[in-house]
Amino acid sequence: MEILLVDGMSEDKTRRIVKSYSDKYPFLKLIDNPLKTVPYAMNKGITIAKGIVIVRLDAHAEYPKDYFSVLVDNLGKLAGAENVGGVCITLPCNDSAIAISIAECLSNPFGMGNSYFRIGTSHVRSVDTVPFGCFRKSLFDRIGLYDTDMVRNQDDELNGRIIKNGGKIYLLPDVVIKYYAREKVSKVRKMFYQYGLYKPLGNKKLGAPTTIRQFIPVLFVLGLALGLVLSFVFPALWPLYFGVICLYVLIGLIEGCKSVKKTRSMASALLMPYVFLNIHLSYGLGYLTGLYNILLRQDFHASLSR
Repeated sequence: MEILLVDGMSEDKTRRIVKSYSDKYPFLKLIDNPLKTVPYAMNKGITIAKGIVIVRLDAHAEYPKDYFSVLVDNLGKLAGAENVGGVCITLPCNDSAIAISIAECLSNPFGMGNSYFRIGTSHVRSVDTVPFGCFRKSLFDRIGLYDTDMVRNQDDELNGRIIKNGGKIYLLPDVVIKYYAREKVSKVRKMFYQYGLYKPLGNKKLGAPTTIRQFIPVLFVLGLALGLVLSFVFPALWPLYFGVICLYVLIGLIEGCKSVKKTRSMASALLMPYVFLNIHLSYGLGYLTGLYNILLRQDFHASLSR
């Protein structure tokens, strides 16, 4: 086994900590990633790796002790498996009401749709994507490395290529990863804006959308905008428009109340409609921006500053 830590030129204590371990354990290596984005990091690690299996681990997470052995075992025995991964249990990064609310929204079907690695599954399931992943190194010789254009959603694009080439992706319910969510709504907004921004680019590269759920936030944003305009033109529509918004808030509050038994935080429950709205609006606006950029051949990366 070898462990490659590919670092985007960290300015905290990461490099010093890794160096202290690599001095003791020669199978652990620190690799520089001056280009800083995930696709470049993965490609560098995959190229350097000597093993026949690549297991990806990202930050902001804790992994079970049998993570490697269970993933590698299932990669070998599940029919047609080209990528296997586990379920993420999303946890708050601190005890504040907003952090708890963010964690709950990121693991709720109303917020995430049928993204099973976020909302959970009771059985081994063939899916469109998994977090992080476990692959044979030979896969990348056949279908290519990570696409460096995909600053976000690089795993979705890669998994789309796997499926397009006849491979299977499996989600394992017994492999449970603890993922720590962002602590601020502003960070969640930025993250989901970027997710939405790069979706159209991924779809263009694959030649087709990978999921239906990606369109729901887009339709939500368009519906809000169109409904507002039509309500000004046809005032009789105002009650319907207001009713739809109230229904959205009500669903968010119901989902929040369901979470109280687990979180024991009524304040976080009341904040959940606000967090849901930020997730859906950010993703939808990002997607529309990405679509606009593709149609006008704009630079995707310039949109990240927005």
